[in-house]
Amino acid sequence: MKTGFTTISETDVSEPDSTVKPWWRRYMRVFSLRYRRNRAYGLNALEESLGYTFRDRELLLTALTHPSSRDYNGNGDSDNQRLEFLGDAVIGFLVAADLYRRHQEHPEGVLTCIRSRVTNGRKLGGIARDIGLGEFIRMARGEIRMGGRKRVSTLADALESVFGAAYLDGGMPAVECIFQRLIGPTLCETYHDLWAENPKGNLQCLSQRLLRQDPVYRVTAQDGSRHKPVFTVEVLLRDEVVGQGNGSSKRHAQFAAARMALKTLAARNIHDPDA
Repeated sequence: MKTGFTTISETDVSEPDSTVKPWWRRYMRVFSLRYRRNRAYGLNALEESLGYTFRDRELLLTALTHPSSRDYNGNGDSDNQRLEFLGDAVIGFLVAADLYRRHQEHPEGVLTCIRSRVTNGRKLGGIARDIGLGEFIRMARGEIRMGGRKRVSTLADALESVFGAAYLDGGMPAVECIFQRLIGPTLCETYHDLWAENPKGNLQCLSQRLLRQDPVYRVTAQDGSRHKPVFTVEVLLRDEVVGQGNGSSKRHAQFAAARMALKTLAARNIHDPDA
């Protein structure tokens, strides 16, 4: 090839050395190593909170993968929904077994009532929030911006998924370990606190324990305007009216009636199920 100054042979043009990797590849390798190290450290902290170390970390990562992350990354089969299904059953069994051993004086109806309240989404979500589980959930950016890491239902689902993953990883010993760390210590406190916030549940369990039947609620009146109705509800035990209440909805009126019924029974020296 000729130029105005000299002649350069085409063979003199050196080819780039293919053995030298571009700078950005070296940077990405370092970044990847740091990311994996930080992720492993985060999972170590989570496992410490759970009281269990996973042998298969991929199970734990799947348990922490929100469906929005699967859709965002185009990975169609690795979210935590199936583990959530399994974990829900595992937690229900563990709570039932604990209540069966702890409260041998209560019949089946009372135990069922208590279990349903101990395993509800609000309770599980609170436990997940206490250990900071939301910070480990992998989800789409939009979901994060909408407060997904703090959403009670999302936290409860993730906790159930972790239980499901632990069962697959280590069987019953693994989930019992996590259960005793997270849920077991709160059972007694939850059991005593449930009734103050749920008069209907309290009355139902008391009725199941003493009469082996459910309270009967009936609407006796509906007053007020169409947009501001006032319902009057009576609650009966063995065909006896033991409480009456008013409210802007049937549900509120039932709560008021149950609250009055509990006062009526307390006056008769009939106390809460744990008395």
